[in-house]
Amino acid sequence: MHNYKELFVWKRAIKLCAYIYKLTADFPNEERFGLISQMRRASVSVPSNIAGGGRRTDKEFVHFLGIAHGSICELETQLYVSIELEFTDLEKIDFVTNEITEIQKMLYALILKFDAKSS
Repeated sequence: MHNYKELFVWKRAIKLCAYIYKLTADFPNEERFGLISQMRRASVSVPSNIAGGGRRTDKEFVHFLGIAHGSICELETQLYVSIELEFTDLEKIDFVTNEITEIQKMLYALILKFDAKSS
């Protein structure tokens, strides 16, 4: 069993999610069911999957961490799409892209740690 609430990566993912909600509030209203929805779901998926794997075996936890890692990569891609569409700019998301990179590294390190334990 893993107490996900004690994981720094889970705490950072929660803060990132809140930031994404605030950022996308300024996107065009017609994107409500498009990019806004996708970005919000991807951002919520990261801490949710960390939590979802928290009460499972190491092998299952690694699986959930992999899903969280995939979701954060999707979110990063969606951020760059939002720049191309001029819904936001690099200055507004500089913090977010740095935070995404750090969370990706943390998730990967946890995957390696728990994958080695489950082997």
